[in-house]
Amino acid sequence: MDKDNNSQLVELLNRARGGDEAARDELFDKCRNYLAIVARVQVESWLRVKVDASDLVQQTMLDAYRGFGDFRGNSEGEWLTWLKQILKHNATDFVRRYRGTEKRQQRREVPMQVGPTNLSEGFTREPSSGGESPSELVMQREREIQLADCITKLAPDHQEVIILRSLQRLPFDEVAERMDRTRPAVQMLWARAVSKLKDLYGEF
Repeated sequence: MDKDNNSQLVELLNRARGGDEAARDELFDKCRNYLAIVARVQVESWLRVKVDASDLVQQTMLDAYRGFGDFRGNSEGEWLTWLKQILKHNATDFVRRYRGTEKRQQRREVPMQVGPTNLSEGFTREPSSGGESPSELVMQREREIQLADCITKLAPDHQEVIILRSLQRLPFDEVAERMDRTRPAVQMLWARAVSKLKDLYGEF
């Protein structure tokens, strides 16, 4: 995200704090795609299955909206961190409900810390096995919202391979298994997805 867009978000934050309801609505709307991607990355990495995280995002938005007066930060980074804290709390409850009667299998469950909690972490670390890293896409926290918006514009299979490979950093063999494709097919799909993501990102 460039400096002007970053300043715009902070301006919305300040206006919302001053009682501007329209600014508050716009502020939350700008963060919806970001929360949707983070929710998928976290919950799917914990459960190892594809889930619909829309209810989780909606609850997080509602909790953040209601508790807006409790936010004490001043920067975009602090704002995103606050939203992710609320999301993580709700995601923990979501996962517990999802697992339901599987409590006897807790010793074999994936630790709750698995998977990156933000987009820039996922893209700035080298993937766990070969292939070109898209690390040049994101170097600063301020670009996370913009990147999330771009990811949501990708085709569903491109979104999934980006989330599994570049955000969750799974090896290609595991990505292929989850997507029910061959490893070569997944590698080609990932390369195309990264190329498309770069194109979309460059349009901002």
